[in-house]
Amino acid sequence: MEPCKLTAPLKDYLWGGTRLKTEYGKKTDLEKVAESWELSCHKDGPSVIDGGEYNSLTLEEYFQKAGREVLGENCRKFEEFPLLIKLIDAAQNLSVQVHPSNEYALRVEGEYGKTEMWYVVDAKEGASLIYGFTSEISKEEFARRIQENTLLEVCNSVPVKKGDVFFIEAGTLHAIGAGILIAEIQQNSNSTYRVYDYGRLGADGKPRQLHIEKALDVTRLAPPSRQPGPEGQPQRFPGGTETLLGSCEYFTASLLETDGAAEIAVGRDSFHSLLILSGEGTLSWPGGSCPVKKGDSFFLPAGLGGCALSGKLEAIHSRV
Repeated sequence: MEPCKLTAPLKDYLWGGTRLKTEYGKKTDLEKVAESWELSCHKDGPSVIDGGEYNSLTLEEYFQKAGREVLGENCRKFEEFPLLIKLIDAAQNLSVQVHPSNEYALRVEGEYGKTEMWYVVDAKEGASLIYGFTSEISKEEFARRIQENTLLEVCNSVPVKKGDVFFIEAGTLHAIGAGILIAEIQQNSNSTYRVYDYGRLGADGKPRQLHIEKALDVTRLAPPSRQPGPEGQPQRFPGGTETLLGSCEYFTASLLETDGAAEIAVGRDSFHSLLILSGEGTLSWPGGSCPVKKGDSFFLPAGLGGCALSGKLEAIHSRV
């Protein structure tokens, strides 16, 4: 048993930039890369294993071949793989949007809903994002403001900086602003309802599709229920520091900062995911080791045992 290094599918949405190519080593002929799906079993972009016994298999094919035990006991309650982890480079504003709950998405879209968490990897000076509303409004006012193009007047605009954390429950209106690079940990879903898109045209020269009726069905018309910021305090241990960023029934995600050899115990309860945000070093496990660097993503199968991440690194550490 060994970790699986992953190659991410890339998305060239019109608002994307070039940092994922120039800074994070994503190899592609695409002019811009808006998103890299670093841990994905979703049909719209599965991750592929790079090297080792399962080289070139998609993550789902690997699960089928290696056995579902590599997911861990905590995943047994899920019919499908529960997580999707991305890097998002917003060179321009993303649309103002909302994601549905499980109940609505399963009924209407045939997939899970989408609760997500953002860790701000980097942000240009003056960057901001939208996180819910400034105050509670009625469904009628929401519909009217969408129609009149005055929705931004009641949106909660928040200035951001590197290290900020936002937990975005399904039903929360939101939008990533220009100049922000984000690591997103989310449910395994691609259901998004756009309600405002700055009048932009798509590649076909037509305004991009909005999903107003569905958004009216699912949007929570109030300020966000969670305050921005990590869920826990930094915990120091030999070789590094770990800070709990956010948790829910679908994922637990932490920021792992190493300055030595930080031990990671991968038990049978859950797989672990490591997304390297900065630095370089070594990932070791019983029976082997490999180099790691900024932009790398690894799936650590449940039951792998005592691992260590060595070097001066910053990583998103996720599990179920």
